[in-house]
Amino acid sequence: MACDLADMAVFARVVEAEGFTAAGRALGLSKSAVSKQVARLEADLGVRLLQRTTRRLSLTEEGAVFFEGCQRMLAEAAGAEAAVTHLTGGVRGRLRIAAPMSFGILHLAPALPAFQARHPALAVELSLNDRRVDLVEEGYDVGIRIGGLPASSLVARRLAASRLAICASPGYLERHGRPGTPQELRRHDCLIYSYLEPPRIWPFRRAGKTQRVTVQGPLETNNGEVLLQAALAGQGIIRLPTFIAGPALRDGRLVELLSDWQDPREPGIYAVYPARHNLAPKVRAFVDFMAERISEPPSWEPPGGPGR
Repeated sequence: MACDLADMAVFARVVEAEGFTAAGRALGLSKSAVSKQVARLEADLGVRLLQRTTRRLSLTEEGAVFFEGCQRMLAEAAGAEAAVTHLTGGVRGRLRIAAPMSFGILHLAPALPAFQARHPALAVELSLNDRRVDLVEEGYDVGIRIGGLPASSLVARRLAASRLAICASPGYLERHGRPGTPQELRRHDCLIYSYLEPPRIWPFRRAGKTQRVTVQGPLETNNGEVLLQAALAGQGIIRLPTFIAGPALRDGRLVELLSDWQDPREPGIYAVYPARHNLAPKVRAFVDFMAERISEPPSWEPPGGPGR
């Protein structure tokens, strides 16, 4: 009996996601439905493809050989789809995007109407979350990542720099004075972003030398826009990406401090997507669009800032 192509695709996703539950979540199916499709595939082939234990799944020898064949089949199918889409000149389907909260609201959401006007047959599903999403396990087509990229199987395209600026309101500086060196931050109220690791140790580099300063203050949160509002209210000094703080630095509501010191990690903004033999046209269209939309240096960088 010939194997069902849909069952083969489900089996390949189970292997990639390392589990029935994660595969079902990515495919929009229940765990039981995924398990039934894999069991049907094993029955059709007359072999066991997966060894199931309470903790993990592993491929049998037959399963490993069959998985390679499934990958080739899916790659060829994607290539055929891409070729047809190219000939018809359309980008269509559903594009699932994962992005950080503040960047998504401030810079991705305003760009999406123009992107979808360019590709009216494409539907977009946008998920905003500051945690690091597993694109493969959770079934996303593409993600926006900010900061250093750990080693992974994802393909990354750098879109722009993401500079961290130390800044405070004029009112705060009038009351507490202006720090002249990173070490002077120890005596100031600092507003802390909890997703930067470690959150209370701020690194600085100048002329090849690095300093690390332990800071403290009245507020710690996992959202950059909350920190921005606190800084504008005069609560303390923030270390915030210019893609959030840029407008307030431009109009003087915030003042940049220690601008001759840089963050040694030099974070960037990247579009990342799972490696594929043939990149889906909808993913390529989105990545190319964002590369067009974000200039280098980016438009949110204040005049006179580094890189301008």
